[in-house]
Amino acid sequence: MSRRWVPCALLAVVLTSCGSSVQPFAASARPAPTTTTTTTTTSVVATTTSKLKPRPESMANPAGTAVVPPEAEPEDTSSPTKVVGTGTSASCTSDAVAEAVAGGGVITFDCGPEHVTVVLDETVRIRNDKARDIVIDGGGLVTLSGAGERRLFYLNTCDRSLGAGTRCQDQTHPRLTLQNLTLADGNATGETEEGGGAVYARGGSLKVVNSRFLRNRCDQDGPDLGGAAIRAFGQKEPVYVVGSTFQNGECSNGGALSSIGTSWVVLNSVLKNNKAIGRGANPARDGEPGGGSGGALYADGNEFTVKIAGTLIEDNHANEGGGAIFFVSNDRSGTMVVEGSTLRRNPSDGFETPGLKGIFFLGATEVTITGSTIE
Repeated sequence: MSRRWVPCALLAVVLTSCGSSVQPFAASARPAPTTTTTTTTTSVVATTTSKLKPRPESMANPAGTAVVPPEAEPEDTSSPTKVVGTGTSASCTSDAVAEAVAGGGVITFDCGPEHVTVVLDETVRIRNDKARDIVIDGGGLVTLSGAGERRLFYLNTCDRSLGAGTRCQDQTHPRLTLQNLTLADGNATGETEEGGGAVYARGGSLKVVNSRFLRNRCDQDGPDLGGAAIRAFGQKEPVYVVGSTFQNGECSNGGALSSIGTSWVVLNSVLKNNKAIGRGANPARDGEPGGGSGGALYADGNEFTVKIAGTLIEDNHANEGGGAIFFVSNDRSGTMVVEGSTLRRNPSDGFETPGLKGIFFLGATEVTITGSTIE
């Protein structure tokens, strides 16, 4: 059965004065969820890399104990389709990365024993008509950078210039996995496909494992765009984010992650110091450009789910609603679960759900919260 995603711009949100809570959709208002509080101590782990036997450094929340399902585990890269580089940092170039990814399959790197940063001259585009599964594994030693000028990865099953897919969005392939990588300084400002400073994914499938996203950007204002690090749109399967860190991202909405019509499973990860910098909310108030919701995560659409487990979300900020998480299911069929996680110091300057610091939620039921601290 086909689905029709209705953007949050169609919602009527009634705001009160800045800094106070609001009660949108008063006719269907629900009682505030009850939080279950546990004491959790977390910190971002410091890591080192052996020069003799390079191993991926951990990007995970060290306090995270969520069980990772088989489909969210790292992919096997023991028999790569293509190796970028010939053992030196100079051999790992933007062209080499683009060429390897264009062919699809399993891609690894051989850039020498030290960390290397590859500045991408162009956005890497995922083909729809090549290998059904694309795995890009940096081995913990590779940073891909947009130099603050361009998006890093672009996947779009509706873009016929990338080869025809079976359908426009809502299909499972190409299936892109990013693991053991750092994706830094991506910038999607001004792109036609709005949002996704590091990764834009419409259709297909996306999984991120043991990776780090730093200082990514997208447009500063707009009511329904977002995702400084990742923008996911119309995906049939959930986006899995496992053992990964998102820091210092800025966008109109979704300082780290943003989606329409897509589910998320975020496990044992860290979302820290990200900002939703737009102003005017959604729909935009008169005289303002709109945006400013979901300091870390902005999720919109109809029937979708968000699961946060074993994850630390702290020190994020929203100029409008949901300093940590903004969740709106337009038809009230969507659900959200928070398990074994800590959400703290995520201010919402405009509005949030009473009793849930840093969260604005409109869905099928109350947020299900177990073994978590929200403060």
